[in-house]
Amino acid sequence: MNDRVLIFDTTLRDGEQALPASLTMKEKVQIALALERLGVDIIEAGFPVSSPGDFQSVQAIARQVKNSVVAGLSRAVDADIDACGEALKVAERFRIHTFIATSAIHVDSKLRKSQDEVVDMAVRAIGRARRYTDDVEFSCEDAGRTHIDYLCRMVEAAINAGATTVNIPDTVGYTIPSEFGGIIHNLFNRVPNIDKAVISVHCHNDLGLAVANSLAAVEHGARQIECTINGIGERAGNCSLEEVAMILKTREALVGLRTGINSQEIYRTSKLVSQLCNMPVQANKAIVGSNAFSHSSGIHQDGVLKAQNTYEIMTPESVGINKNTLNLTSRSGRHVIKHRMQELGYQESDYDLDTLYSNFLALADKKGQVYDYDLEALVFFDQQKHQQARYELTYLQANAGRNIVPSATVKLRIGEDQEVTATAVGNGPVDAAFNAIIQATGVSDIDIVDFKLDSKGEGADALAQVSVVAEYHGRRFHGIGLATDIVESGVKALIFVLNNTHMADQIDIQRQQSGLKISGV
Repeated sequence: MNDRVLIFDTTLRDGEQALPASLTMKEKVQIALALERLGVDIIEAGFPVSSPGDFQSVQAIARQVKNSVVAGLSRAVDADIDACGEALKVAERFRIHTFIATSAIHVDSKLRKSQDEVVDMAVRAIGRARRYTDDVEFSCEDAGRTHIDYLCRMVEAAINAGATTVNIPDTVGYTIPSEFGGIIHNLFNRVPNIDKAVISVHCHNDLGLAVANSLAAVEHGARQIECTINGIGERAGNCSLEEVAMILKTREALVGLRTGINSQEIYRTSKLVSQLCNMPVQANKAIVGSNAFSHSSGIHQDGVLKAQNTYEIMTPESVGINKNTLNLTSRSGRHVIKHRMQELGYQESDYDLDTLYSNFLALADKKGQVYDYDLEALVFFDQQKHQQARYELTYLQANAGRNIVPSATVKLRIGEDQEVTATAVGNGPVDAAFNAIIQATGVSDIDIVDFKLDSKGEGADALAQVSVVAEYHGRRFHGIGLATDIVESGVKALIFVLNNTHMADQIDIQRQQSGLKISGV
């Protein structure tokens, strides 16, 4: 049997469903390109029929990704499948992933159909998907709780109908490894045409067993694992890509399986997803947590100094964590910055050197010394700037103290030629600045539902990153800001949100004026 395990990443579909605010198209494309650099085999870009925005994002990803297969999800419904086909047809290689529930509780309570009817729906859906592509994946939703006889019947019918990949999801994270491995073992023993398709698994982490169940499945013959960066996803999340990839790499001699993942891209991709998705990684998270390669015990420290592998089964460098720091100052030249970015794993196309160097000099004047994590933070922040920003901060002054009322004055560029100044008070300098921005923009129907402050770096002069989630017309938008000053960082985050809400309004207006309707939706 083939020893290659395909990695199917669903960060942009299952992972995005669990976020407090939807990602923008630009953010989704950015993550997709990072997944492509990581070496992901299949990128599930979204659920095209779910909204016009998701359709457009899937289409944009399909157009730009060249090395990975781009997939779209659909129910076993004609309109869903047609939306996938339309969104993905611009891709060099694409897959339609269709699904229907198979467990008794889902078939009886949710679908309210007979088992025969569900099989017929699956077969028809696969046939319709084959009109668009030969690469069709079918999922038996809640397979972990599906009776094995019916599961075998469904898998056989799906393969006969033309599915080239059949996914066996533990949708609610219910099974344990011996049980889930047994399901895969049974399928290989009982389904006569099992060799005609790749068997995939999609495990959720409700009992903390998603990675263990996925590993048990591939040991019993499955050759595709569906997972997400940092394990994000519905409820307790999904199987963690970085964990299964490093298990199979670190224990390849024992397990005898391998992936095509470029492990040195893991840490950078993890950080990107964490920041864009506004989902911090826990310190003790395997592989990518801040403590993953830290040693506190004196015995451990002594051992690592004598021989690194006494307490480290893999090196930080193997997942892209560079332990060395480089102290840079305002006297450092452009070539030093370019060289350091190359050492950190960035290509010249990943950033604009002129912009980065200008921002670096400004930061160096404030901090004195600039470190690797500062450079990466500057690149990340610059990548978040809007292509057509309506609002831009040109001036900010905030006042606060023990015996004074906090106040703030802001000046904004609005559109191409309008400049507005506003002053407001609040219960603190950030609140005052936010009130001034709302006053200047006139956008009053926005509600801040979450505000998070994170330190990007070390010490009192670290960069402050503020993440804001705001509700606007029934939708949630996420924005980030980065600065050495907390108030400025918060202001930038709110302006980020306001630019997103403006773009969303413009899209809605254009759709209403043109009567635009996505084919198949």
